[in-house]
Amino acid sequence: MDKIYLKKGREDSLLRFHPWVFSGAVAQISGSPAEGDLVGVFSSSGEFLAEGHYQVGSIAVRILSFSADASKASFFEDRIREAYKLRVAVGLAGSEKTTCYRLVHGEGDSLPGLIIDWYDGVAVLQAHSVGMFRAKKKIAAALQAVYGDALKAVYDKSSGTAPFKAGLDLVDGYLYKAEGFTDDESVVLEGGNKFIVNWTEGQKTGFFLDQRENRAAVGRLASGRNVLNLFCYTGGFSIYALAAGALHVDSVDSSSKAMAMVDRNVALNGFSPERHTSICADAIDFLKASPEGKYNLLIVDPPAFAKHRGALGNALRAYRRLNAAAIAKAAPGSFIFTFSCSQVVDKEQFALAVFSAAAETGRRVRILDRLCQPADHAVGIYHPEGEYLKGLLLYVE
Repeated sequence: MDKIYLKKGREDSLLRFHPWVFSGAVAQISGSPAEGDLVGVFSSSGEFLAEGHYQVGSIAVRILSFSADASKASFFEDRIREAYKLRVAVGLAGSEKTTCYRLVHGEGDSLPGLIIDWYDGVAVLQAHSVGMFRAKKKIAAALQAVYGDALKAVYDKSSGTAPFKAGLDLVDGYLYKAEGFTDDESVVLEGGNKFIVNWTEGQKTGFFLDQRENRAAVGRLASGRNVLNLFCYTGGFSIYALAAGALHVDSVDSSSKAMAMVDRNVALNGFSPERHTSICADAIDFLKASPEGKYNLLIVDPPAFAKHRGALGNALRAYRRLNAAAIAKAAPGSFIFTFSCSQVVDKEQFALAVFSAAAETGRRVRILDRLCQPADHAVGIYHPEGEYLKGLLLYVE
């Protein structure tokens, strides 16, 4: 195993168990590691600190272990089994009402660079690092060992997430299929509601599992209300609102494929088409053109406006404009669920953007709750950067 030696005094973050080594902290590389290789990390005095995947870029090593066990044959099986135990403990794995959840959430499960989502027997894998991409066959074998006959398939969907490097075959496809398995989509349950998930063509791994608890919160408030679900994707919030007794739901997204899936999900759950309208349009343009007072429950869940720090200023201005429009159009006595999934936008910055939006409208607005990602999107206590989803539940008078 090649070795990475840190500059003097730069080991402090590893001693606090932060899972990244930045390139600026590296003093010397002993050997010639290829990107994705397992390397040992040592202090300037030669003290062993950790093991992890070497990579080229601002993050030089993603730490897998703070003890010398990352090279063990059972490493991935051990880590995935621990991740599975957590999902059992929080009532997800084995639930009769919810058959989909995030099994591995990167650093939150001590597997940085790896995402695995579970859809009723199908594990969808996304590697965000060369190291995890190169380990995908080991990961598939580990999933078979942990789930046994319950595993129907492992699908690798890393082409859009793994760094493009020469020699990497970034083509999505199945790493494992049980005998007789032929599907590319499945019907899963979430909170007793049915959803069609297509992991080959859908965004991310096929469904936005991180909004599960917030969808349930919408359901608790939707009865008797006229609902607008902006950036609806496949209609998760819409289905919960309809199931809870919303009078009518308008679902808006610019993707025609997403809107077709919304219609399928509405029909799958047996809701009357008179209670729901699918609108393929730019969500912001639709909101601006909507009459004031038509909706008294609004969901504002846009895609990430900032994927790097250089876009932070523009993102905050976009959040302010979007939320100002939503607050201005909401009927008196409305609930607004508003979110940011931009990792570079922290909770305080997002709240300030929404505060500025409310002040711009001059309306009286109260914060009823602060919203976040659920337990299966766990945040490592030593890696606060893993907390990316933040939201507010507003009441507009």
